Amino acid sequence: MIVKAISSTVIGIDSHPVTVEVDLAAGLPLFSTVGLPDVAVRESKDRIKAAIKNSGYPFPGHHVTVNLAPADIKKEGTAFDLPIAVAILTAQDLLPAAPLADYLLLGELSLDGGVKGIHGALSAAFQTKAMGIRGMILPRENAAEAALVTGIEVIAVDHLAEVVEFLSGRAEIAPVRIDVGELFRKNRDYPFDFSEIRGQQQAKRALEVAAAGGHNLLMIGPPGAGKTMLAQRLITILPDLSLPEAIQTTKIFSVAGLLDRKEGILGTRPFRAPHHTISDAGLVGGGHVPRPGEISLAHNGVLFLDELPEFKKNALEALRQPLEDGRMTITRSSYTATYPARFMLIAAMNPCPCGYYGERNHPCRCTPQQIRQYQGKISGPLLDRIDIHVEVPSVRYRDLAARETGESSAAIKDRIERAREIQKRRFADDETLFNARLSDRQVRILCPIDDDSRQLIEMAIDRLGLSARAHTRILKVARTIADLEGVPEIRPSHVAEAIQYRSLDCRLI
Repeated sequence: MIVKAISSTVIGIDSHPVTVEVDLAAGLPLFSTVGLPDVAVRESKDRIKAAIKNSGYPFPGHHVTVNLAPADIKKEGTAFDLPIAVAILTAQDLLPAAPLADYLLLGELSLDGGVKGIHGALSAAFQTKAMGIRGMILPRENAAEAALVTGIEVIAVDHLAEVVEFLSGRAEIAPVRIDVGELFRKNRDYPFDFSEIRGQQQAKRALEVAAAGGHNLLMIGPPGAGKTMLAQRLITILPDLSLPEAIQTTKIFSVAGLLDRKEGILGTRPFRAPHHTISDAGLVGGGHVPRPGEISLAHNGVLFLDELPEFKKNALEALRQPLEDGRMTITRSSYTATYPARFMLIAAMNPCPCGYYGERNHPCRCTPQQIRQYQGKISGPLLDRIDIHVEVPSVRYRDLAARETGESSAAIKDRIERAREIQKRRFADDETLFNARLSDRQVRILCPIDDDSRQLIEMAIDRLGLSARAHTRILKVARTIADLEGVPEIRPSHVAEAIQYRSLDCRLI
């Protein structure tokens, strides 16, 4: 007898349907799995056999063949344990076959029959809805994230026996329901505020401009100047995640296995700060079992790279595609996976190996050759893709000891949201979200400047040796500064401030 159950596998961040076929045939007891399974799927036979027996059900003494179709897609992970076990029990007439057509099944089995959590449940929930079937049966650990998708039944279980009783009609399990709006609002708190930053007015202004237009930013300054503190507080002034953004970001964390299953959905923008010793696969994504890297985990949020020159050169060059296209494509011999990667890059670096080049109170111990080699680790093409460069000097004692606090995140965020609203109206009929994503054609149309502004840019290009891409970045940043002021035209003062944010092009020796 051949029995079919519905399951799914994740490629990239999207789920693809998989039909689990089980055939019991006469012959010596044997359990074989076909359909391009990985090691974890092939090992499932021992878990499934123990789980069925320890749940009080017989395991067939026949030749058991499991086929995972389509056979040309690699099947990875432990989520196929539950559908295979249910199909085997159905093939023994311990379960009716009809209900298997109504539910997508996912879950890892423990030896005692318990159903354990899996990765990618949210993507599988969207796949269930797209297939038009009734619902899905999955581990209770994953129920909150799957219930974000409306229009399907989410049946949460803890044990294989619960699944058997439910599909047999002998027990009822109420579908999991959640208030998405309430859950979304509850998860929006940040543990810090912009008002905690003392001094660094220029850097704070640069961060405000960057947040308003979605611009990438590089901070350069000595150790202890507050670069990390500034970067961490950037997400507190960014506009709140919309529900579609939150769901897409949650899908990435779900696939990576990093989602807090008690929360169910990410309510705040992600802030990812990988160490400079991270591997290429950890930053970019991939690996034997493909997983999104830090670049994709920062989608709709901030990717902070501290000690930028210390990262591997090939890892830094891999940033160029997502910075331009907003996605990360990983190609291997057996698969191609594309992950969304639209983030703000905030980078920080010391001006030299010792960190004190240009500081008045700390003499620099580095030679000019050492400084050039250190700064040369960042390629020109990558530097051109960072719209704003800002110096972060050491904080003076009078600023640290001052009693008055700086402007709060809420006040700055209000200005940024007004600027973003201007951009939203400007791009109402376009896929562009904010000024940092303007195409060259849009820059020519939407960033007109007068003769005074043109002369300023010409002088800057002649003196600083800026590239054509840097010229475009100046116009985009000037457009954002004008939006922050709420004025329709780009003025010379806006261009002058934007040029100031490229001053590191000549600061780097």
